[in-house]
Amino acid sequence: MAVAVTTKTAWKLQEIMAHSSNVSSVVLGKGSGRMLATGGDDCRVNIWSVSKPNCIMSLTGHTSPIESLQVNPNEKLIVAGSRSGSIRVWDLEAAKVLRSLPGHKANICSLHFHPFGSFVASGSLDTNIKLWDVRRKGCIFTFKGHTEAVRCLRFSPDGKWVASAADDHTVKLWDLTAGKLMFEFTGHTGPVNVVEFHPNEYLLASGSSDRTVRFWDLEKFQVVSCIEEEATPVRCVLFNPDGCCLYSGFQDSLRVYGWEPERCFDVVLVNWGKVADLSISNNQLIGVSFAQSTVSSFVVDLSRVPKSDSIPHGLIRDDQPLVPPTPTGSSLRRIYDRPSTSCSKPQRVKHNSESERHSPSSEDDRDEKESKAEIQNQEDYKEIFQPKNAICRTPPRSEPFPAPPEDVEPGTAKEAAKPSQAVDVQTSLPKQELPDPVQRPPVASSTSLTRTEPSVIPAARNEPIGLKASDFLPAVKNQSQTELVDEEAMSQIRKGHETMCVVLTSRHKNLDAVRAVWSISDIKNSLDSAVAINDLSVVVDLLNIVNQKPSLWKLDLCTIVLPQIEKLLQSKYESYVQTGCTSLKLILQRFLPLITDILAAPPSVGVDISREERLHKCKLCYKQLKNISNVVKNKSGLSGRHGSAFRELLLLMAVLD
Repeated sequence: MAVAVTTKTAWKLQEIMAHSSNVSSVVLGKGSGRMLATGGDDCRVNIWSVSKPNCIMSLTGHTSPIESLQVNPNEKLIVAGSRSGSIRVWDLEAAKVLRSLPGHKANICSLHFHPFGSFVASGSLDTNIKLWDVRRKGCIFTFKGHTEAVRCLRFSPDGKWVASAADDHTVKLWDLTAGKLMFEFTGHTGPVNVVEFHPNEYLLASGSSDRTVRFWDLEKFQVVSCIEEEATPVRCVLFNPDGCCLYSGFQDSLRVYGWEPERCFDVVLVNWGKVADLSISNNQLIGVSFAQSTVSSFVVDLSRVPKSDSIPHGLIRDDQPLVPPTPTGSSLRRIYDRPSTSCSKPQRVKHNSESERHSPSSEDDRDEKESKAEIQNQEDYKEIFQPKNAICRTPPRSEPFPAPPEDVEPGTAKEAAKPSQAVDVQTSLPKQELPDPVQRPPVASSTSLTRTEPSVIPAARNEPIGLKASDFLPAVKNQSQTELVDEEAMSQIRKGHETMCVVLTSRHKNLDAVRAVWSISDIKNSLDSAVAINDLSVVVDLLNIVNQKPSLWKLDLCTIVLPQIEKLLQSKYESYVQTGCTSLKLILQRFLPLITDILAAPPSVGVDISREERLHKCKLCYKQLKNISNVVKNKSGLSGRHGSAFRELLLLMAVLD
């Protein structure tokens, strides 16, 4: 009798060299899950078919790196936003640029197509959200309200609202008909990276760098639930097409959530790194990630991933009875009213000013002539974008990607042939024996018993995942040496322990000294003492406190802090750079206008000692800011969130030039 082959739940599909320089943005077509678009620092947008190695089409015309991409629902149009703030829309079937949309003053951080009409929403580092009419080549409306970069935009399924997520820790809901803010959702304590509407109900999900996923009720405008158990920032979210669960992409893992009550149905290890986008096709979830110039695609077999309660994984609440899930189709909330025809569009919104009405100009025409689509693979292009019939205009969707066999050791093939045993073992656990939710042991019904790595990495574990401690220890010649090896292992583990204890003890003493100064004096003197200690870690700890309360900042403080910020921005530690950026941004927003005004003012008549002191401090701050601006300029070319933070600082420091 033939032995059944156990296939993988998640696997890497392919890795491609997508651009000649660093990749800065990737997006999947949501219609087919088979179309992939990549944007790079080479200012190109490349179109690919998932699982095929060759580029189908390369779109040129942008003069600065691509920061954001989006494909429309029927995968006929693609829009790309660049670092300079320009937006271009291409028609993929005609292989030409359709529109060039100028208007933003900084990086385009987010884009989204309207589900029905020919409209595009764009969010930028300049904090504005613009709604564009692609056919008329103009900006319909500009929504203002965010105070930091807008990271994600989503139209509601009925096309009446747009939700925005931003670095200012808020999610805002905008009414397209009225052209105004409907509600601001607060609760996240870090930048909000993603936002997604439920496909049917009045429900919104948001994921943040604060490592939480929040669900919002769009009728009552209140939080439904919050999942706070994660160890890494939420990178992307996607509802299952029937709305039964939410898939969340984290560093190297996929998590499946329910929201009433909040719970985690499953965790699947997928070694995709920092996943950038998700799509679902043929009961398979496709995920893409990028690093430097390469783009990798991964597949998760959703037929082997639980989407509702059996034994939930990583329960949030262990002191309350589990509420049975609501059956699919019986909604707790109002359902979206979708237009009856696909040609419907949002009701007209008023142009907020004549300047928003953008008419074609000779400069724009020239831009569009310079933009072109280079077809790299004629055969694939004709198959996908110019089919002989209108029914199937995307790569074949009927066939899912074949799953590779599970990795098993030679002696475990027999056990691997019985994956159902894994499910039996897990589901037979009595409810009272469920482990503590904080520890979250590796229980995952989507994998067989023979996997060498657990589906869930426990919070408390004795050895690292993916590494064998024996590889780093002396070889054991015979069993009698086991105790000796244990002693050697402990000595190696403790080798740096005493040094680390000394470092932390010293840091604790330094912080105690700074705290003592603050308690008997003020923040300025405590910062002076922190700088005198000559330990950047102490300065960072103090700045992290001061950054939480901008009212503590004074001009005196700036003269002390700015030289330290220059050191922090050049540090090799990410947390130091982040703290330096936050402090510098506060100084620029609160004091740069004052500094420039005082320096530009005519000299006073007579003697004014306080004014002279203030002028001296302003000159000192200006000189220090000029030095820092060189560091910011050098680092503004970085990709990712750090590069974006430096570019935002560069924008604020433009007045110094």
